[in-house]
Amino acid sequence: MQPNTPAAFVHTRTTHPTAKAAREAVFANPGFGKYYSDHMVAIDWDAEHDWHGARVTPYAPLTLDPASLVLHYAQAVFEGLKAYRHADGSIWTFRPKVNAQRFSHSAERLGLPELPHDLFIQSLKELVQLDCDWVPSAVESSLYLRPFMIANENSLSVRGADQVAYYVIGSPAGPYFSSGVTPVPIWVSTQRTRAARGGTGYAKCAGNYAGSLAPLKEARKNGCPQVLFLDSEHGQYLEELGGMNIFVVQKDGSLITPALSDSILPGVTRASVIELARSEGRTVHERPISLTEVRDGLASKQITELFACGTAALIFPISALKSEEFSYGNDSAVAGPVTLALRQQLLDIQYGRTADTRNWMLRLA
Repeated sequence: MQPNTPAAFVHTRTTHPTAKAAREAVFANPGFGKYYSDHMVAIDWDAEHDWHGARVTPYAPLTLDPASLVLHYAQAVFEGLKAYRHADGSIWTFRPKVNAQRFSHSAERLGLPELPHDLFIQSLKELVQLDCDWVPSAVESSLYLRPFMIANENSLSVRGADQVAYYVIGSPAGPYFSSGVTPVPIWVSTQRTRAARGGTGYAKCAGNYAGSLAPLKEARKNGCPQVLFLDSEHGQYLEELGGMNIFVVQKDGSLITPALSDSILPGVTRASVIELARSEGRTVHERPISLTEVRDGLASKQITELFACGTAALIFPISALKSEEFSYGNDSAVAGPVTLALRQQLLDIQYGRTADTRNWMLRLA
């Protein structure tokens, strides 16, 4: 498929659309990833025909052969975006071109075909335009969009697939903080790492998340909702949370975040935070930061705030870093001014409450 050539999507509407009252009941308490909109996008790829069969169909289970490559060798990549309803009723998404590019990089790393960027963005529009009623209007609510690609060829041969399927599904999401932005403690995994040099850490692939789940279970047993991973070489330097990047705020208002590498996912929110911070005159250092530096900085008050960022939560403050051996920070800490200001700036852009001077937003419907 040639770039910038719109695909001819075939639409098949559900014969049992969700009633308005049922949607509103979902919107009242959507949680995250619990409910799904009425339709989904599907596009096929094979080595002979390239990308083809673009369609929007009723949301339904997938049929996979037990020998599908994805079930055995984890050829699966995905993205995460949100559709935001603005005050005038229009629906927008945030920096989808960056997601499209990252999706391509992830696919290449997993030996999957690269989806043209224009087709990625068009797939979002096709789904949202058909399921626009599923985009909530409540404060900090959205329709979470999950594009993903799997190898669905039937084979037990260890090789890249010659048959692949791409899908997009939508799930209404409420505010991450339902009763105020509250800092949370984070568990530091000191024995298990998320990624290593030369691996798949920079790709948004299913296997990276599978490897983070056992440490996440440990974190939750210890009262922490998320887990922070350290570098695999030294076991001393902050890398990222299971699905979010991390920032340190210093006393002078400057920020530090781990430099990108092939073991750190280049977050869209991370890049946006850096750009916003620098535009208002803050210094942002992208460099290694050790646990020792964080410990000493918190003790001396040189480090005043910690926060994590990602699409699902946007920005959330961190009160403490904990493990079986240590606890750095203060469980009763309140959200810091830099964290809150950056979070508010992003929300105002995403929900159309301030001018989008960087052209980050794209209208979907």
